[in-house]
Amino acid sequence: MIASPHTTTASRFPGPLAPLTAIWEHRRLVLRLARRDLEARYRGSLLGLFWAVLTPLLMMAVYTFVFSVVFQARWGASTGGKAEFALLLLSGLILFTIFSECLARAPGLMLENVSYIKKVVFPLEILPAVVLSVALVNATIGFVILELFALVLFGLPPLTTLLFPLILLPLCLVTLGVTWFLASLGVFLRDIRQMIGVLVTMLMFLSPIFYPVSAIPEAYRPVILLNPLTLLLEHTRDALFWGKAPEPLVWLAYTAAAYLVAWLGFAWFQRTRKAFADVV
Repeated sequence: MIASPHTTTASRFPGPLAPLTAIWEHRRLVLRLARRDLEARYRGSLLGLFWAVLTPLLMMAVYTFVFSVVFQARWGASTGGKAEFALLLLSGLILFTIFSECLARAPGLMLENVSYIKKVVFPLEILPAVVLSVALVNATIGFVILELFALVLFGLPPLTTLLFPLILLPLCLVTLGVTWFLASLGVFLRDIRQMIGVLVTMLMFLSPIFYPVSAIPEAYRPVILLNPLTLLLEHTRDALFWGKAPEPLVWLAYTAAAYLVAWLGFAWFQRTRKAFADVV
């Protein structure tokens, strides 16, 4: 029997642009589901979407008090006081929350949407993009708050602030790749949901959110630099506060590596999705 041309080895793996194509083709569905997710999250609450504004402010206030007042922490040689420390902290929390929110939801994502798994024609691969879209909406609100405070306290931001979406791109790609991988793995290994909570907490304190990389002893810096969020956090603060743009070659290399993570996560998800229905 002659094999179909669609059953070649190459066809078992998605093409190089498959992750982007899958999201673009279903972009309207992604936006619709993201909107529904946001509405469901705040439905019935007294403050509604205002919680998306209040939450980062409360977290910023608590962490600023603990680290800049109780522990007397300072941002390197900066003398900007607690206001600057709070804004630097908020910028890090905004980025970290995008990644951590998707990471926390990923292992249970398929189990929360069993009805979609039973539908043969539903594009399950877009669900991580839906989660990321919701996280980006919350991050946008946090970013607006950050810029308003910075404008009032320190005046007009540097022009490099306009580069923030480009800095965010590799984070989105890494987040998608990890979410695709964990969303699939969570179907087969239910314990991973508990493990992720611990890992997110560890990652938060091992990321330069509450301190600059320069504050780490040189012997331990390589460990911090292995964290995929480290470079993004440093680039974000450079662009938003100190008017420094990321080096183009460094940004391109990081984005290429981030896209590879996204592609690998997407490929894993597509290879394993056929078994979802049997497990759930």
